Amino acid sequence: MTTPPPTTQPPSQFALLRQRRFAPFFWTQFAGAANDNLFKFAFTVMVTYQLSVSWLPAAQAGLVIGALFILPFLLFSATSGQLADKYNKTQLIRLVKNLEIAIMALAAWGFWAAQVPLLLGCVFLMGLHSTLFGPVKYAYLPQVLNERELTGGNGMVEMGTFVAILLGNVAGGLLVALPDVGHTAVALACLALALLGRLSAQAIPTQAPTAPQLRINWNPFSETWRNLQLARQQVAVFRSLLGISWMWFFGAVFLANFPAFAKEVLHGNEHVASLLLVVFSVGVGAGSLLCEKFSHRHVEIGLVPVGAIGMTVFAIDLYFATRHLPVAGDAALGVSAFLSQPGHWRVLLDLLLVSLFVGLYSVPMYALIQLRSAPTHRARIIAANNILNALFMIASSLIVGLLLGAGCSIPQIFLLLGLANAVVSFHIFMLVPEYVLRFIAWVLSRLVYRYHVHGDAHIPTSGPAVLVANHVSFVDAVLLMAASPRPIRFLMDHRIFRVPVLGWVFRLAKCIPIAPHSEDPEAYERAFDTAQQVLAEGELLGIFPEGGLTRDGQLQAFKGGVVKILRRASKEGLQVPTVPMALTGLWGSFFSRIERNGAMVRPFRRGMFNRVGLNVGAPLPPQDVTPAVLQARVAQLLQQ
Repeated sequence: MTTPPPTTQPPSQFALLRQRRFAPFFWTQFAGAANDNLFKFAFTVMVTYQLSVSWLPAAQAGLVIGALFILPFLLFSATSGQLADKYNKTQLIRLVKNLEIAIMALAAWGFWAAQVPLLLGCVFLMGLHSTLFGPVKYAYLPQVLNERELTGGNGMVEMGTFVAILLGNVAGGLLVALPDVGHTAVALACLALALLGRLSAQAIPTQAPTAPQLRINWNPFSETWRNLQLARQQVAVFRSLLGISWMWFFGAVFLANFPAFAKEVLHGNEHVASLLLVVFSVGVGAGSLLCEKFSHRHVEIGLVPVGAIGMTVFAIDLYFATRHLPVAGDAALGVSAFLSQPGHWRVLLDLLLVSLFVGLYSVPMYALIQLRSAPTHRARIIAANNILNALFMIASSLIVGLLLGAGCSIPQIFLLLGLANAVVSFHIFMLVPEYVLRFIAWVLSRLVYRYHVHGDAHIPTSGPAVLVANHVSFVDAVLLMAASPRPIRFLMDHRIFRVPVLGWVFRLAKCIPIAPHSEDPEAYERAFDTAQQVLAEGELLGIFPEGGLTRDGQLQAFKGGVVKILRRASKEGLQVPTVPMALTGLWGSFFSRIERNGAMVRPFRRGMFNRVGLNVGAPLPPQDVTPAVLQARVAQLLQQ
């Protein structure tokens, strides 16, 4: 089994394409996605424009083909998730690629002989191929990429998928339209992509199964229910599944309506419809790639609210952009004529930005699911995600159909979709406050300050740990949240919960209020009991051992609460490491205290976008921890 490389110098997402653990997998999935869409689009064009099939009206061909492709996701996702958990993922990928070659051989005959029923059967089988590949695809990445590479790796996969969809559709439309040899060209292209995918799969490193003792439940309905219940056990993961499914609902509305939108609203021809698809695909790909840059190579779910806000704003603006379009002529506009009119550029910009924010929204959610799901259950969780995705896409088709039947225009549907996105996203974020907290931390660390973290590889990505840091400002806890790949439960002075806004943030983060023993012995002991429970559950506990904000910018003496917590954990059989950390550059900022009567003076006295930092040291074993040792380590980190 291959293992992720050390986290000290993680490669960029593009450097992954030069590494065997990622590159063959990437090109395998790229070829598969391109083949799916080349085949489906060429078949759709063939039965819409080139053949006359009485039992398959041209207007219904796209819907039938789409439904047949999605059906296997509902029927077989639960089984495919079990197979991916139980068996060697690399071998499964190769078997699935062998299946693709067989399906494409049948499809080649179907194209050559113009056998529509056979090609419909191949659509279903290609849906089965994608159903089997999906859980393996997303469960493979966390086995070969570490936490700092996971966002970039997912961004590459999402970008590659949408580029493959775009190229597949374009190639399918061009090849099937070739005079005399169109069907043969499509058949050969599909076979060639299947063979290329199988060839690249041969180079994927072998991965050991994560749950070899798993007993397969072949009943898809009971296993589907079991997978959904399994996902519900982790609230953040399950809500992320719903968030991703909503993203597919959102995206499906746009993709399904591009042809009609181009024709009826923009008064363009089929090439304008293709242009809309190109813009949307480029936007999703760009947003997916930007996730690594904006997240500083962490799984940064603070980007999800950013994506949701952008999706809402530009979907709504797209409606208003269509209200000021130029008057249509008698003939449909080609691409050149379409682009020559300034009003159309706003439409394209809105589509580009909607799709870009879709990429920012989706990639961190996929990475969170991969990171937080237990390795032994990861593929089944992803299978549950595929089931929900399919249900949401079907629901989007039904709801949009009802709205169109009720007389809604396509721009009005985009407006309603943008408003619905705001409501759904707000609901999800309130159910999982971690999204809101990470968003606040992301804004503070990226937009208010210029925040740089050194040594964050020392923060454990799994298991319990105590994080200790100097206490300089009211936002220290928020900045530590921004640096950690996992949620942190902070032990904090009960008085800070009275601070407007920050008190609400810390309550949302489930911080643990603590009062001095002399002031409230019961609250004091309750805080230590809660801290013990946090560590027992394998979470991160954050402590500021100085016991309060510094009033002069100097490091104060550390108190003994950390040692007490570690001793209690040791009695319960937990060996908890302690990670020393030092915040730099915050003294004198708006959120710190100044000596003058202990109050904040001269708001933003050091200016916005101030350079601040966090230096993280190597973890200390519990037996080496004393207040003096911790203070000395933090003092050393302050000098770096």
